[in-house]
Amino acid sequence: MSQKKMTLFISACTAFMLLFISTAQAQLPDFTVLVEESAPAVVNISTRQTVQAQTAAGGFHAIPDLEGLPPIFREFFERSLPMPRDPQGRNKGRQREAQSLGSGFIISEDGYVLTNNHVIADADEIIVRLTDRSELQAKLIGTDPRTDVALLKVEGKNLPTVKLGKSKDLKVGEWVLAIGSPFGFDHSVTAGIVSAKGRNLPNDNYVPFIQTDVAINPGNSGGPLFNLNGEVVGINSQIFTRSGGFMGLSFAIPMEVAMDVAEQLKSSGKVDRGWLGVVIQEVNKDLAESFGLEKPAGALVAQVLENGPADKSGLQVGDVILSMNDHPVVMSADLPHLIGSVKPGQTVTLVVMREGTRKTLKVKVGALPNEGEEMSLADSQGNVSTNNRLGMTVADLTAEQKKAIDLQGGVVIQEVQEGAAAMIGLRPGDVITHLNNQVIDSAKTFTKIAQELPANRSLSMRVLRQGRASFITFKLAN
Repeated sequence: MSQKKMTLFISACTAFMLLFISTAQAQLPDFTVLVEESAPAVVNISTRQTVQAQTAAGGFHAIPDLEGLPPIFREFFERSLPMPRDPQGRNKGRQREAQSLGSGFIISEDGYVLTNNHVIADADEIIVRLTDRSELQAKLIGTDPRTDVALLKVEGKNLPTVKLGKSKDLKVGEWVLAIGSPFGFDHSVTAGIVSAKGRNLPNDNYVPFIQTDVAINPGNSGGPLFNLNGEVVGINSQIFTRSGGFMGLSFAIPMEVAMDVAEQLKSSGKVDRGWLGVVIQEVNKDLAESFGLEKPAGALVAQVLENGPADKSGLQVGDVILSMNDHPVVMSADLPHLIGSVKPGQTVTLVVMREGTRKTLKVKVGALPNEGEEMSLADSQGNVSTNNRLGMTVADLTAEQKKAIDLQGGVVIQEVQEGAAAMIGLRPGDVITHLNNQVIDSAKTFTKIAQELPANRSLSMRVLRQGRASFITFKLAN
């Protein structure tokens, strides 16, 4: 190859590489304008709480001046010094300040601020710090622990605000950005993508979380999650971690959920949610087969609470709820999200699978109670059955037991031997109300149904344990 051709070849390769690099850079998002416009509305939130110090017993001693020491050493000396006592020798106690740190964002020019409930929980004083380093004392308007949302109010006019978006428009794989104060580093910016939508976390039945891989750490809690249009689509709330730090799994509360909570807190100081009055469970492959479903989907009704909305509307144990108001219930956790968003008193349409047939029910939704109640069982006496192929002894429920747990029938397990019952984890004291989709009204009925159970196919059993009902599946060998 001549020198001229070599030069042309190198020039062509260089031009191609520059074009490739510029094209790749053009495909990456530029967050600079978004941050410049949105950051002023993101705030740092600090709280102060007076707590009783735990110190050793002893006589009165003077407390040295600890203000110049770093907090970790000051705390150590306060714990080590003896507790002051009054002349009668009683513990006078000593108070110290506990502090927490988080993030938030301003949603109105007159000073309403959204953050997480866990950021300001039990605080005696809440301080909001703006980007210009000015500090404002915040008033707590209300909190909703179920969604981990809190609404604050600071005094101000023409305050910078964020643009509000809708999480339902997010797509998995879309770029998102967080601004917050991780470990106290104000207005730190991190970016990533939406990993999943509608995530269900343990003990969070009313929030369909947005999962992202945006780096979130302590101090980011309560801060905004932005889309590329500069709109807030969620509140950064939780991370999954084994180390205490970020591990690539962070979760945000959808903005629709947060704003619904904020509006209710602003208007009434509390949040009302819809409630069916049922205990539900996931439908797995074996349960789907036993209930005649084509695929595992829906929410299986394991328990219907007496005089609740579901009970009054004819919903039954063993029904599989497939949709609400034409919204499909794919996972059982979808149902609390859907029902919780309905205002108490409204009527919804449920499509259920009952004994292999689809049915449509109208249910007037009730208000979610503050706390649930657990039912307990006592030892039973009555008719006993031992010959039931399942390897357990069962007995009729007494009248007192039926009244205590609000049942018309069922049997209680007295003893578990080797066999299917032991393998599926049944225990003495468990109450069985349904077997192979048939109602159990006595030990005699239980024995008859158990003797006729088919082999080598999925069978279902409804069991009550300490007031909680669930369906379990099993198979019997020949």
